[in-house]
Amino acid sequence: MILLKSPQELAIMREANRIVAEILEELCAAVRPGITTEELDRLAEELTYKKGAKPAFKGYSPRGVAYPKCLCVSVNEEVVHGIPSRRKLKPGDIVGLDFGVVYQGLFGDSARTVAVGEISEKAARLMRVTREALYAAIEQARVGNRISDIGSVVEQTAGNAGFTVVQEFAGHGIGRSLHEDPQVPNYFRRGMTNPRLQPGMVLAIEPMVNEGTPELRILDDGWTAVTADGKLSAHFEHSVAICENGPEILSELGDA
Repeated sequence: MILLKSPQELAIMREANRIVAEILEELCAAVRPGITTEELDRLAEELTYKKGAKPAFKGYSPRGVAYPKCLCVSVNEEVVHGIPSRRKLKPGDIVGLDFGVVYQGLFGDSARTVAVGEISEKAARLMRVTREALYAAIEQARVGNRISDIGSVVEQTAGNAGFTVVQEFAGHGIGRSLHEDPQVPNYFRRGMTNPRLQPGMVLAIEPMVNEGTPELRILDDGWTAVTADGKLSAHFEHSVAICENGPEILSELGDA
């Protein structure tokens, strides 16, 4: 069931996502060679409580294995859900930071991929195209359009650049729960559920784009998804409200 948000709920979600965006800004600024992914997680948790929110991911267990940290940190070939550890970031790495909070009973969720020092042109291009796919998708998040308009433009943007989109994970509705209906895949095929977009829907739109094959595998920790061929992956995400006058990006600070 798709749950439409009231103006009061949207006001709280704006604040939840503002908190997410502010913390992601600080996390991105903290990324540097030598820092551990666990240190980034500790910073995220400390900032979350300082801002009067709670971590959205810690303890989340949709498949029976509780996620143990506040932040997802996915490095290089890790697509999503990388668990923070004592791993130190190195120059040339690209790092996906996926983060969410609960604020007054409503959720915020966003993700960015950032560079550690100087990175290859290949990695920079992958990040650039993935971010472009996100904003192209957001442009389609308009009243009267369908979920297919979002997924199709992500796949087209990635494919035109010679990349592939992940099909095993998708964007999602968000609100009283971290994951709500509808699913928002980064592609579309005939026969898939394809609801029309309505005012009051809030979607977490999140292109996950791979350098090589779209296939993944899950590591033994039960969470970390990596590319099957070991090539790079990038991930960008915004929580977006569907409004009468166009999409409103809730998890963005200032200019895009």
